Amino acid sequence: MTTNRTPADVWREMLRGNERFVAGTPEHPRQDVERRQELAFTQEPHAALFGCSDSRLAAEIIFDKGIGDLFVVRNAGQIISDSVIGSLEYAVGVLGVPLIVVLGHDSCGAVLAAIAAEGEDAPVLPPHIAGLISKITPAVHRVIKASGTAEHAEIDSQEVGREHLRDTIAELLESSELISDAVAAGTLAVVGANYRLLEGRAVPDVIVGAV
Repeated sequence: MTTNRTPADVWREMLRGNERFVAGTPEHPRQDVERRQELAFTQEPHAALFGCSDSRLAAEIIFDKGIGDLFVVRNAGQIISDSVIGSLEYAVGVLGVPLIVVLGHDSCGAVLAAIAAEGEDAPVLPPHIAGLISKITPAVHRVIKASGTAEHAEIDSQEVGREHLRDTIAELLESSELISDAVAAGTLAVVGANYRLLEGRAVPDVIVGAV
């Protein structure tokens, strides 16, 4: 599938939807029976969103979108994996989305677990959880080095989250030739944003491509 929307068009739409959500005036568009029937045998999402699995990060609600508007991929801590890359490549290469939004957030449990794991008396984590948060550990170490503190309780979790978000986007572009080529061609942009739980606002932090 293809879309006539540019990356900038789609990002502006995403921001407008988020502003409505923040203001408490969502439109809940394209969520009726007609929309459901329209998409029964086809889809043409506006954007792909890769975010954390946190129950407070319901993508379509945060951006006031409807059925079929977003191609959503989520896991705890928005960790890059082969399945994530394959899913996003499908969104770009087959569905033709012009925008990927990578959404982190404050008070992320995976980030807090990665920080806590640096403590001297940190408990041993189940192997799959340990493997997951190991992708966040480099961000923890950079923040520790920059802050000059070794006390895990004093580590700024929001800064770790921002560093991890940047790592996630860098790894995505490095791992996927299809995605990086689309960015270079100007048909795709990648926006990394941090979601503020209390305020409800998605704040852009990293932009790759033209939006």
